[in-house]
Amino acid sequence: MARHGPVAVLIGGIFLTGIAAALRGASFDPSILFITTFLMGVGISIMQPALPAVVRDWVPRKIALGTATYSNGLLVGEAISASLTIPWILPMAGGEWRPAVAAWSIPVLLIGVLIWWKRPRASTPHRLASGPRRWWPDWRDPLTWRLGLLSGYASSLYFCNNAFLPDYLAARGRTDLLNPALSALNWVQMPASVLMLMYAQRLTMKRWPFLALQAASIAALLGLLGMGDAWIVAWAGVIGFCNAFLLILTLALPPLLSKPHDVHRLSAAMITIGYLTAFVMPILGGAVWDGSGSAPLAYVPLLVFAVVAMLLAVRLDFPRERA
Repeated sequence: MARHGPVAVLIGGIFLTGIAAALRGASFDPSILFITTFLMGVGISIMQPALPAVVRDWVPRKIALGTATYSNGLLVGEAISASLTIPWILPMAGGEWRPAVAAWSIPVLLIGVLIWWKRPRASTPHRLASGPRRWWPDWRDPLTWRLGLLSGYASSLYFCNNAFLPDYLAARGRTDLLNPALSALNWVQMPASVLMLMYAQRLTMKRWPFLALQAASIAALLGLLGMGDAWIVAWAGVIGFCNAFLLILTLALPPLLSKPHDVHRLSAAMITIGYLTAFVMPILGGAVWDGSGSAPLAYVPLLVFAVVAMLLAVRLDFPRERA
């Protein structure tokens, strides 16, 4: 991004994602499937840090709305693809999983073409070229780690519950609630993104939304573990709502707090720390579960992380960070 600009990187990441996704459908060997899936993940990891910088460049006066819009697209695309593959795409593909998987590469590639065609001609590469061409994140900056861990908590809410809910409900003898609970976890993210679309300017760059949502997520986790079966689906929905809201609020911060030529550095570092944390948290929870033999204890690392995230949010000082 420092050399070629966020738009070029975004387009490249989208095309790599789409091509690798299509090649997954041609995988007739497990090793090829793993390699193409890895390459698809590389494309996504290239694309995502470019989005905050593109928002800063394309809509500098409506950064919160721009972030809420593309975050809404992430959530809607995730939900639509997961929901439609089995009932619609798989029958259209004759019941074969390979063409069904490859079919989702078509909209990805079309979006890449659309962005290339409609991109502003005088955009970020020229602006970056006029400023310092710094690319390596400032790992000594406390803000980098604060935002990264806040992003990691939002993602950990989602990944831990997707990982643990099936076996946790099995341990409670309520596997019949799995589909409603996972549906609530995923689909209740949509109202959060819609609210951010409506009130983006009012909710960003403020400490209280972080604290309120983190407190609500802790209450939902404790309710999921400690209350009766009738509450499980509702609490799963609250967790999904908090996850989406926190993630969008955090993604909006790099373009709001950084200079234009530094957005890519902060967003890349934040997402790196966030996804690494979200990868580690389910592993810690699984280790606690295996070691203790108690399903509810798998959520203890996540609850500890929730308290840490609240302490980090308390220390957010947006006027000072912006200065």
